Amino acid sequence: MKKSILAVLLFSFLGFGVVKAQEAMHPDKLKEIISQVSDTVQNNANRIQFLYKERLLMCIYDENANRMRIISPIIERDKIEEEELLNAMVANFHSALDVKYALSDEIIWSVFAHPLKELTEGQVLSAIDQVFLANATFGTIYSSTNLVFPGNSKKKEEKPIPERILKKT
Repeated sequence: MKKSILAVLLFSFLGFGVVKAQEAMHPDKLKEIISQVSDTVQNNANRIQFLYKERLLMCIYDENANRMRIISPIIERDKIEEEELLNAMVANFHSALDVKYALSDEIIWSVFAHPLKELTEGQVLSAIDQVFLANATFGTIYSSTNLVFPGNSKKKEEKPIPERILKKT
């Protein structure tokens, strides 16, 4: 019985191949990915600041804590009404998906946070797109993708998204 189990396991490894473990994400790889899709890139210690489709984004990482964020400033808190802030909170549940709207230092931000080492290249690229879209659609559809989770996702005074934001560059 033991021999047959061992034979099945051995056949499984030989027949299907051994799955290669994903290489851990690290700052140099982050910089490389960001540089490939950005207009300009500036590195400063543990921060990568870059322009993506004419919007300012930053990637901040901490290897010791195994954390990273891609963030983008949207607007100062005192320049929006309470209704816009509430719409952003509804979007955090229904349409912001992997990105969230957040308030820090009296600035509204779009934020993607994730463990650094476990990130894949695809997740980094998706995060950049989502942070950009959440920034660009603030005040209109408050969305980071074209996906919306069902439920009470209605926002007051929903405005159409400008055509220029939807176009790929």
